[in-house]
Amino acid sequence: MPNALRFAHHLWLLALLAATPAAADPVRYTLDPDHTYPSFEADHMGMSTWRGKFNHSKGWVELDRAAGRGEVEVTVALDSVDFGQEPLNAWARGKDLFDTARHPLAVYRGRLAGFVHGAPTRVEGTLQLHGVTRPLALRIERFKCMAHPLYKREWCGADAFGQFDRSAFGLDAGKDYGFDMRVMLRIQVEALRDR
Repeated sequence: MPNALRFAHHLWLLALLAATPAAADPVRYTLDPDHTYPSFEADHMGMSTWRGKFNHSKGWVELDRAAGRGEVEVTVALDSVDFGQEPLNAWARGKDLFDTARHPLAVYRGRLAGFVHGAPTRVEGTLQLHGVTRPLALRIERFKCMAHPLYKREWCGADAFGQFDRSAFGLDAGKDYGFDMRVMLRIQVEALRDR
């Protein structure tokens, strides 16, 4: 290749690299445990819907809005289950349901997807519960980021939900009595950008 042609080729490559936007690093956020409460709805023999939440969870989000990608992890302390009725909470912590002595945590890990105008609309992930890991997709109903009025750092929040069959995780208490095994899971999160 003649020198003039080689020089033109190098100039073209440099121009192409200069025109390519630099890849942005994902931003990491830590979930605020005082504003993050995974909750659930479960059938009670077709008579009513029982609702509960977990009072202790932690996790993080990594988000690159410009590139339309991100990841999330939420770890839930199952012994913090709260139906609003302590005898039921104690039963749920025991061997007939969560068996928190052997399986103290549930973990949801996922990839943020379906970005529209920089906001994810779903999470493609897995739920690890009772020693079993299964796929679980969540739909993001609401997503917003803004400057936190007190901490002066970026603050993001979302409400995600999905449905799963609890018997697939070995949680089949009540199945013989006709309980519907489907559970609606909601994860409301608020997270503050790391320093």
